Amino acid sequence: MFLTLFGTVVIAGIIGYASERSGFTHNGIIPSIVICVGGAFLFYFVTIMFRVGFGSAGLNAILASIGALIIIPTHWRK
Repeated sequence: MFLTLFGTVVIAGIIGYASERSGFTHNGIIPSIVICVGGAFLFYFVTIMFRVGFGSAGLNAILASIGALIIIPTHWRK
């Protein structure tokens, strides 16, 4: 379980960095990584508590990170 959590953080960090470098978001590198890691943590713990998910832990981390990047910045942007 600990290695799954560590892998989730690493995958979320890579997604956050790649989204900022590719131009998908314009938040800054550190805020994008924090948003992705937060979304991945949240979905990881929801998966543990309620046994919901998309299959593998890696796929859950990727989809949760992308979902957090889409939801969080557009909610506060005017």
